[in-house]
Amino acid sequence: MKQEKSREILRLAVLLALLRHGVSETDRDFRMCGTWEHGWGSRNLWFDVKKGCETVSVAANASTLSISGSIMGSCENSSSIPLDSAQGNTTHFCVFFDPLLDLLQVEVRGQNHTLCRPAGLQESCCTGLSRIDNKSASEKYGIWNGSIRGDLMNMDRHKIYMFRGENNSCKADLCSEAGEKPEQVDSIEKAVMRSGKMGKTDLPCAQGSVMELKKGSHGLDVTFPPTKREHPKPTPLVHLPPSLVSSGKRSAKVVLTYFSEPTLFQKRGGEERRKERVLKEVVGISVENEVISGLPEPVRITFHHDTVSKNETTQCVSWDTRKDPEVEWRKEGCETIRKFPSETECRCDHLTYFAILVQLKPRVKVPHLVALTYISAVCCAVSVFSCIILIFALTRAQRRSGQDQSSPIHRSLAVALLLLTLLFLLTGVLASLENHSLCIAMGALLHYALLCSFTWMAIEVFNAFWLIYRVLKPLPKHYALNLMGFGLPAGLVILFGSTCDVYGLREIESSDETTIPHKMCWIKNTTSGSLFHYGTNISFLACLVCAGVAMLCLVLRKVQNRTEWKQNRVAFLSLWGLSCLFGSTWGLAFLDFGALSVAVLFLCSILNSLQGFFLMLRFCILEMMRRKSAVADGSSSASTRQHMLQEQEKS
Repeated sequence: MKQEKSREILRLAVLLALLRHGVSETDRDFRMCGTWEHGWGSRNLWFDVKKGCETVSVAANASTLSISGSIMGSCENSSSIPLDSAQGNTTHFCVFFDPLLDLLQVEVRGQNHTLCRPAGLQESCCTGLSRIDNKSASEKYGIWNGSIRGDLMNMDRHKIYMFRGENNSCKADLCSEAGEKPEQVDSIEKAVMRSGKMGKTDLPCAQGSVMELKKGSHGLDVTFPPTKREHPKPTPLVHLPPSLVSSGKRSAKVVLTYFSEPTLFQKRGGEERRKERVLKEVVGISVENEVISGLPEPVRITFHHDTVSKNETTQCVSWDTRKDPEVEWRKEGCETIRKFPSETECRCDHLTYFAILVQLKPRVKVPHLVALTYISAVCCAVSVFSCIILIFALTRAQRRSGQDQSSPIHRSLAVALLLLTLLFLLTGVLASLENHSLCIAMGALLHYALLCSFTWMAIEVFNAFWLIYRVLKPLPKHYALNLMGFGLPAGLVILFGSTCDVYGLREIESSDETTIPHKMCWIKNTTSGSLFHYGTNISFLACLVCAGVAMLCLVLRKVQNRTEWKQNRVAFLSLWGLSCLFGSTWGLAFLDFGALSVAVLFLCSILNSLQGFFLMLRFCILEMMRRKSAVADGSSSASTRQHMLQEQEKS
């Protein structure tokens, strides 16, 4: 019983020793173990191995344990190794053979003897060694308890065990086995590392490179040779940061694996494949005997790829076989830098397999788009006619009142709103013509009209502040205001329109069942277009709304205690006209979220499309009140009311 327990301990020690020396067990590996019963004198290990794929024999007698045969891929070696003398007449041993690496080792009493060292990954090798013959020992010396990979062959004493193999393409088999199960993909990376060969190793499904990164260096830049001689394209560029070398070590052994085809990394399931796909190249990076994560300086991988379609986007992803046995591409830990339409850089703080995932762009779909389109068109048509009437009315009022400094500003705002609503009505019609140059020009004009409207609303806020607080200095001349109101937006549109590709066709999809998107000529839905939109429109609008709301509060505070204001039934409408004048209604666009999203969309669409109508209505009501006040010119109440109306008109 004690002897059996000692044998089990020896077997465990042998297995740990093999693993410690970088040996792993796969279906191709051969491991034959047994107990050698020998004499009490000196002992030796004799071997004679050659290239080929025939037979190999493991034999033992009183003084010699011998291994001989033709099973090696490139190694030919013959010698005798003296063994350490030990008490007892039994010794546990194991013979290990890895045909992929052309590695042959013998473990005798816990001591490892390498008969053939790794010579790189073999193209063809002798695999599947199976027992073909064995001879029983006629004397008391031989091999007891012979086993293969832990499976006991027999318990009797035998003089010799013989095995025969089959010649196979080991590199191709390695790729095939990795393709059967996703979690076996890293067996390629491990095999390249175990080969002990520095530099490049070619496989049918991948390229492997082993290199040494020394401490104190500035990192390494690595490129992979092109896989095709005809029409070669740039392969990924990898930058290995110096932080891959752990503290306390002088260097790190890094293995990079390049897969030119993503066959081994495809997701299972047809629905997922339709939603996203991996671009052709996959790069695996690992450090020998270490798990690297949380790097202070990221690994940089630059992928060169074909230009993706307009409705798709690229995303850097990684897959860790330790966390996800099935292929599961994750975005965590990687930053995507889209340098060019055909070049994407991935910056990742960990080591594993990296690739570029192509996904459909997440499009924001507008609910009730058809209804909103019709409502906006009708309201804009009303505003077009209202702005025309208001422009004529303000021109006439200015001629009558003389030097009224507010009328030219009101008229300029009406002109800007007229241009904006008119172009908005035409943009859908021109977009349907699918004329690229015409759509660019239309998008630039529509953006110019919007910026002009915002600018003149800002000037209205400034003018109201000037009048309410009775600043003694006169306002700038009207031509200076025109230069600001119409010239500044023109400069912005010309500058960015000529240097950046931001204007063009824009499609807005509906969340309803309709499949036809609404087309308009506007700022394009690209990265540069989005930055331009937020930098000019959203930032300007946010400042305008804040200033407009503040000015509304100041105006209300100025007039709310007057008796005439409290009795005036149109005070609310006048205040609403001021809110349109100051652009405050555009602030509804910032409330488009949550349960009120649909209501806010309709309200924002209606109110902002009718801004010209509200301004005209306000002017007409104030003009009617002015005339009524003129009839009762003698009464003090009429005089006071006229004073209030004049203040409203000025503001």
